[in-house]
Amino acid sequence: MFQKKSLGQNFLHSKKILQDIVGAGNIAPGETVLEIGPGTGSLTETLLATDAKVIAVEKDDRLIPILEQKFQNAIKNGKLTLVHGDILEYDISQLKLNSGSYKLIANPPYYITGALLRKFLETNSQPSCVVLLIQKEVAERIMARDGKESLLSVSVKAYGSPRYIATVKAGNFSPTPKVDSAIIAITDISKKRFAGFSEEKFFTVLKAGFAHKRKRLAGNLKNVIANGEKILEELNIEKNSRPENLSLEMWFALAATM
Repeated sequence: MFQKKSLGQNFLHSKKILQDIVGAGNIAPGETVLEIGPGTGSLTETLLATDAKVIAVEKDDRLIPILEQKFQNAIKNGKLTLVHGDILEYDISQLKLNSGSYKLIANPPYYITGALLRKFLETNSQPSCVVLLIQKEVAERIMARDGKESLLSVSVKAYGSPRYIATVKAGNFSPTPKVDSAIIAITDISKKRFAGFSEEKFFTVLKAGFAHKRKRLAGNLKNVIANGEKILEELNIEKNSRPENLSLEMWFALAATM
């Protein structure tokens, strides 16, 4: 009834999986949790049961009155703050959340996963922990389960430690999506790796390196690193390497040569 295809809405109806998502966040009473896309409030209800203070950001204006009605008591007593807006366009500084002072736990629309991670890992107001229910294929790519790194996996690992929690079958959603999902947690989030190091420089090298992932690394980097083959040799990186074979530490070493 409430699903809007353009917003990628698939509502989770398994109480066990809702508990698994919340459990992965290790929420202590009184902690602040930011939820993206609460939908009809199933995850919101489970989060509130931990005695957390929840801030829920919902884009779909049809769902706002439903959520206001369902959680009127939680809103009244300050346990739930409901925000109507598009999280990708929303200025999160308005939420007055300091870095490390909150957790991001959500079942967001699949199509915003990459942009959502980028926004909250790159911000100066990072969450201490991120727990997301996302497309299984994307979760596996973040974990590099096939032994091959990607632009996404290295980007996430530059800021925190990702962990694959569980696979969630498509039948647990309404309407049923065409793909399975997975719960993933990212902990130890910080910018400590970038202390005295340029994030912009790192991502310039990283994006150039993965621009043509089937090509040799030296060829991909020629426009951003002078004498690329010599630099690779000095860093003991095989000149015929492909970007998917490099570790996070190797990417930082390459960026340091710019």
